[in-house]
Amino acid sequence: MSLWRGTSPLILASQSSARKMLLANAGLEFKAMTADIDERAIQAGSKLSNPRDVALLLAREKANAVSAQHSGSYVIGADQTLALGNRLFNKPAGRAQALAQLRDLAGNRHELNSAVAVAHDGKIVFEDVSVARMTMREMSEAELSAYLDAAGDAVTTSVGAYQLEGLGIHLFERIDGDHFTVLGLPLLPLLAFLRREQLVAV
Repeated sequence: MSLWRGTSPLILASQSSARKMLLANAGLEFKAMTADIDERAIQAGSKLSNPRDVALLLAREKANAVSAQHSGSYVIGADQTLALGNRLFNKPAGRAQALAQLRDLAGNRHELNSAVAVAHDGKIVFEDVSVARMTMREMSEAELSAYLDAAGDAVTTSVGAYQLEGLGIHLFERIDGDHFTVLGLPLLPLLAFLRREQLVAV
């Protein structure tokens, strides 16, 4: 049974399996659509360097892009950035880049900035950014290679070359932050907003 009470369908402007899982597990009926935007071009054109600001900008852009085509619907946009100090990471292009990223992250603490924005009729009506601090354990070249062999092409589908809900959990010794932030959707503040708008039954 869906807990969604909006008069128009809820839309997730993402095909992320983790984000879809989180909304479905929360009992929300929704449609998932791809936001047709050039994320890297938008980021470069914005001149923003703060990881939090970049994540929020891209979440807004995704929500607005889909909202423009679906009047009346609430559209959820989300984005996540990974920062090691002042350095921003993107999804690795292949195994070699994934290995290079993991070498840099191993033994260090990095931050995941997860942003969510909700658009309604082309206007952003809610936004939030949550942060998780991730401490990756020291790893040998052999361990990194074993991880990459086991994870396969999945390492190119997420920033940082890991999925914490899968084999990526083996890379870490400490995580400070909630599960939803790590998976790329600040679910608790999002649900609080939907309740305030009387869009969910619980």
